[in-house]
Amino acid sequence: MSEGRNSAVGEQAAGNRKNPEKAAENGSGRAAGSGSAKRAKQDREEAVTPEAKGDGASAAGAEAGAAGAGRPKKKAGRPESRLAMVRRARRINRELAEVYPYAHPELDFRNPFELLVATVLSAQTTDLRVNQTTPALFAAYPTPEDMAAAVPEELEEIIRPTGFFRAKAKSLLGLSAALRDDFGGEVPGRLADLVKLPGVGRKTANVVLGNAFGVPGITVDTHFGRLVRRWKWTEQEDPEKVEAEIAAIFPKSEWTMLSHRVIFHGRRVCHARKPACGACPIAPLCPSYGEGETDPEKARKLLKYEMAGRPGQRLNPPPDYPGSPAPPLGAD
Repeated sequence: MSEGRNSAVGEQAAGNRKNPEKAAENGSGRAAGSGSAKRAKQDREEAVTPEAKGDGASAAGAEAGAAGAGRPKKKAGRPESRLAMVRRARRINRELAEVYPYAHPELDFRNPFELLVATVLSAQTTDLRVNQTTPALFAAYPTPEDMAAAVPEELEEIIRPTGFFRAKAKSLLGLSAALRDDFGGEVPGRLADLVKLPGVGRKTANVVLGNAFGVPGITVDTHFGRLVRRWKWTEQEDPEKVEAEIAAIFPKSEWTMLSHRVIFHGRRVCHARKPACGACPIAPLCPSYGEGETDPEKARKLLKYEMAGRPGQRLNPPPDYPGSPAPPLGAD
């Protein structure tokens, strides 16, 4: 961020600390004039409740990482209503859409089969490690027929860097054989069919449907589950129950992109052990503000990937991704 923009952010944040109601109307510290009258009216209608408002507001942008925000006030004896929670949840989604307009699946893939395999491999490891492993994998086994005929030990050796390679190899051999024998070598585009494949659950199926077939779905991974509970959108722990409750809050058309935005935020800002609260662009809307580092300077040091000026997880990111590509295997 330029020196001039930093100064503007500071002035805006100072004004918002004096007038939190204005901060809520302006969309977490953004100037009301930057949006249309319709957008301003929508923000007023869905303004955060007193329990969730902060005495500071962020002026963060994706390019800057995020600026600090004050501790949200909670009014004792006034639990948030269902309607207020839904409005706050939708406000958070809009804010995240502005911070991460480039949100995308962080697995490299060129077709539904590659995305399916990559998603199975992503269990208990990072997308980066999967992306560094799959080029050699798909060079050796480009189709379900090829992978179904693989020598197990050779397949295991290729995917070893992703961990749990024996179990994953068994799943890949099984799902490839099922695709070959039951679906003509094509990945099916229905949830009911996908979850029948070895190693494929609802999370994997929704990733494939949303990103390879354009079928809306909510991906409840560890990041998504952690954040929606921190934001008090749900108290559920079971992924399927989480999926059902979040689906009731948002229109179906938002499900896939909501998943990307929440997961992006969880990986970059709202970490499991040390959330960067002081650098969070949606801090005024978060009822769990203060669980992590609130000092803006210290919090900025906790940011990851492009928010911290470092490479992302994809070796081949989308053209609009503001960060740099990840290094290939052996170069990191």
